[in-house]
Amino acid sequence: MKKRIAVIPGDGIGLDVTPEALKVLRAIAETGGHEFVFTEFDWGAERYLATGVSLPEGALDDLRRSYDVVFLGALGDPRVPDMKHATDILFGLRFGLELYANIRPVKLLAPQLTPLRDRGVGDLDFVVVRENTEGLYVHMGGNFKKDTKDEVAIQEDVNTYKGVERIIRFAFEYARAHGRKQLLMSDKSNALTYGHDLWQRVFAELQPQYPEIESRHLYVDNLAFQLIKNPTQFDVIVTCNMFGDIISDLGAALVGGLGLAASGNVNPDGLSMFEPVHGSAPKYAGKNVANPMAAILTAGMLLDHLGLQQEAEWVEQAARASMETGNTARDLGGSLKTSEVGDWMADYITAQYPAKTARS
Repeated sequence: MKKRIAVIPGDGIGLDVTPEALKVLRAIAETGGHEFVFTEFDWGAERYLATGVSLPEGALDDLRRSYDVVFLGALGDPRVPDMKHATDILFGLRFGLELYANIRPVKLLAPQLTPLRDRGVGDLDFVVVRENTEGLYVHMGGNFKKDTKDEVAIQEDVNTYKGVERIIRFAFEYARAHGRKQLLMSDKSNALTYGHDLWQRVFAELQPQYPEIESRHLYVDNLAFQLIKNPTQFDVIVTCNMFGDIISDLGAALVGGLGLAASGNVNPDGLSMFEPVHGSAPKYAGKNVANPMAAILTAGMLLDHLGLQQEAEWVEQAARASMETGNTARDLGGSLKTSEVGDWMADYITAQYPAKTARS
């Protein structure tokens, strides 16, 4: 398999952890007999500060035309206080490429990582499917009498039939394709009686089309409660943009933190983008101390998206092994530096699966 991968390392620790994800992908390519061609783009704070350009003109067309998938690092730099460049790049890619499905796995890889009592590996394994292009994040609204004591700030919550139908259908299809038997839709339709009534009606419309998947509904406040009380009950959760953002971060806290949080921004009919969801953590940038595991697990999601499910499993197995043996960064209880974690993971894959090269 030959695949062209566009790489945007971003800012801060994105510049530190992205090379480690690529290191693991190169090991996968060597072991699996594939060819991955990486092209790096310097879109980030440095370029923006030097040129005033965040997302270059024609960038989306070039990505669609020339690449099979995009890997995005963290964005954000204190030298750009309003984070305009990060907003332009991230939302420009999400909205411009119609990346309407945000996939956030929540899977416990080592029992010592969860703050929950009496929970172990196998107890937490669910996926949050977040609507990614509508809701409260579309930047519709405004201010009246701004910076006065009479200020009015309005933020519009946009829900369309097209957007709601395609994300709920995507979640059902994802469950079907990945052998997951249960799906939960979460909203707040008892309070958001217009926008989330639409979610209720579309959910009821689609349920009969997937009779093999047990589907149900919870209000989002109850969902948050249940995630702490009994997370084993969840398999696939689909919800709106804002709730998905919050619930997936809560899920990350249950399995070890944002240092393990991978995500995919998916358009099943077009180009998709994968990114770790931790921030750029400027104070740790360039010090070789950041945990690259979220970036590496994101690379595993990228492989799965490309149809390389076995290779994606190699990445997860290597991550499990690193945690079992203590070959991790300090925030996971180890002592390895950023580059050393990438080296260990790549070496593990190369050593563990050498026979795969001969069979490729």
